[in-house]
Amino acid sequence: MIPDVPPRLPDKPTRFMDQLRSLIRSRNLAYKTEQTYCHWIKRFIRFHGMRHPSTCSTTEVEQFLSQLAVQRNNSVSTQRTALNAIVFLFREFLQQPLGELSFELARKPRRLPTVFTHDEAKAVIGHLEGAPQLVARLMYGSGLRINEALRLRVKDIDFGMQQIIVRSGKGNKDRTTLLPDSLLKPLTLQIEACLIQHKQDLASGHGEVYMPFALNRKYPNAAKEPAWQYLFPAGKLAIDPRSNVLRRHHLLDRSVQRAIGAAIRKAGIYKQANSHVLRHSFATRLLEAGYDIRTIQKLLGHADVRTTEIYTHVVRKGGFGVRSPVDDGF
Repeated sequence: MIPDVPPRLPDKPTRFMDQLRSLIRSRNLAYKTEQTYCHWIKRFIRFHGMRHPSTCSTTEVEQFLSQLAVQRNNSVSTQRTALNAIVFLFREFLQQPLGELSFELARKPRRLPTVFTHDEAKAVIGHLEGAPQLVARLMYGSGLRINEALRLRVKDIDFGMQQIIVRSGKGNKDRTTLLPDSLLKPLTLQIEACLIQHKQDLASGHGEVYMPFALNRKYPNAAKEPAWQYLFPAGKLAIDPRSNVLRRHHLLDRSVQRAIGAAIRKAGIYKQANSHVLRHSFATRLLEAGYDIRTIQKLLGHADVRTTEIYTHVVRKGGFGVRSPVDDGF
């Protein structure tokens, strides 16, 4: 099973979850959103003893959301995500809009993001090699999320405009971000390598990649074109669960995450860190360099500038950049 490719649904789904997934896809929501909504809706159904949601009322919804805050101690964002899923279920799928809800709000404080110093980021990247190193450099150099980097296709690297086009990022939105000077040659070599692999796949009777939405029907030959090939192809061919076609997908995030985790340990960094810290560090470096918060918001793809503003609390010289009086000597 390929993790980020939606499995095929029956032409006329009869099962509850299949019908729900079909509706979600008809709204062109991201597959990540589909997975998240289905996860929380299943949790809601199990919480109420496997009752059909159509038999539940506002009271049952409030009970479920309250226990996330009181018993489960979930964060504000987790509770909000669950609420969005349940609202979609009742309003869009069941056609039973919920009235005004009254439930216990989560109060778990929002944590400040962990960031690397520039030297720490260089040390982590220095302990990587091959594709994981280039993915890490894209996260730190362009602010990409790990799956945004892994889903890049050859056509998304615009050398002429020196920019990277992120397709269907978080919230299913496209955006552009910068293409660092230092990555021009490595990305050129990576494209050459993936196209060599593509030629070998074509010679063996394969060479197709997964095409999003209905593009495979609109452009039937595009799946074999060089422009659509993944920049970081997987090491092996795999069965596409929607079409049962043997295709080459992109590298899986968990393999790159493991490599970055090992590099963090080798670098002797004892912060609670993972691959996503490289993206946090990109935002922090830009703030330290004096770039406008709105520009950074666009590069990161944040829907709300308040999400970007949290990085103002972790810029170098913590405490909002204030110089301590003890540093002036006695």
